[in-house]
Formats: sequence, structure tokens, C-alpha cells
Amino acid sequence: MNKNLITELDIQSLLKKGIKVLALDSDDLVTPSAWDKIKEQKIHVVKKEPAGKAYEAEESNQVQAKLFKVAIGSDHTGFKLKNILSRLLSEKGYNVVDVGTYDENSCDYPDFASAVASKVIEGSVDFGLILDATGNPSAITANKFPGIRAANCYNEFSAKSARSHNNSNVLTIGAKAIGEETAKSILETWLKTGFEGGRHQKRLNKIAGIEKAFLK
Repeated sequence: MNKNLITELDIQSLLKKGIKVLALDSDDLVTPSAWDKIKEQKIHVVKKEPAGKAYEAEESNQVQAKLFKVAIGSDHTGFKLKNILSRLLSEKGYNVVDVGTYDENSCDYPDFASAVASKVIEGSVDFGLILDATGNPSAITANKFPGIRAANCYNEFSAKSARSHNNSNVLTIGAKAIGEETAKSILETWLKTGFEGGRHQKRLNKIAGIEKAFLK
């Protein structure tokens, strides 16, 4: 049986027609950006199975066989998304080390980006995840640490490339730049993608050479 793919464009088409109800078959697949639009516009989903189950089932097939340890941090703008992604990681068997922040009071992103990067550098965790408003400031901060390859990812393609080509060990996400479901999908893609090595390792070696030159 062919599965229907529901995209953000499909949701926008419904909204233009004034339709605020979406009927889904149990086999339909909904893209992360479409789910974000559904939530944003408070569209009522009618389905035999619970809404979103098709997408969640797809996620469950991506659980890693090997468990990893991750350090996660955010400033106040990323606090809510940090908690959401922390739960997602824990549910999938990852050991999550939360370095803060622990509330929505205003704070400084360099403190938490540095805390995550430090744990990755010292080897107490396998990778890092940092959240702020756009993902840029945390990536800039983390990349000041020699050996850190922090990638600010905004869709699944950028996440896949960050891992397969750049062997990224820190992922940054902009909590104010993308929706919750898109953020989840980016994280899923980043986690399941491996480094390809080969010509990409040669380029990473050049980056390491640049780091070494400026550490003198």
C-alpha cells in the first residue's frame, strides 16, 4: 500500500481554504515541518490512531543499538526545547548530562556552550547538544575549543552533512528559529548518521592543522 506524505505545503493549502481539521489514515506520514504548522495553527487532527503515531513509529526504528552519553545545555531561550530533547534522548536510552540552565531566567549562552564543549573535550561524554535562540552564538562559542566541531543545523540535510562530512561532535539548534518537531527530526538525523571518512578526514586534518597553528 502506498503511503501518503503530508507536507507543510499541504497544511498551508488547507489553511487557505479555511479548513482547520486534518483527517489522517493510519498509514499516512507527516513531515516534521507539517507537524509544526499543525501545532502552530491549532489544526484538529482526526485519525483512527493517535495523532503523530506514524511519525513516532518511524522514529522508533531509528533507535541506536549502542548507547551513548550526551551533554546538553542551553540559555534561557532554549530552556523549554532542551527539556523536550532531553526527554527524547533519555527515552531512547541515551545517558543525558544536563549542564543547565535550569529555569527561564535570563543568562549568558557562553557559560553553557563552554560547559558542554568542555565535557566533550575531556571525553566524559560522546557528544554535545546546545540550544539557544538561533544556534549561532553557541556554535561560535563551542568552536573556540580546539577539537570541537560544532554545527548549527536547521534541517535534516544540514544535520546529515555535519555528521557524514564534518564528523561533528556538537550539535547546536535554534529554539526560536525552528519548530519542535523539526528540531526532533534534526536530532534524529544527526544521531543516526555516521562519519564517512576518506576525503573528508583529509579536510578535517587541515582544520586540525589550523587549530594547532593558532595555539602556538
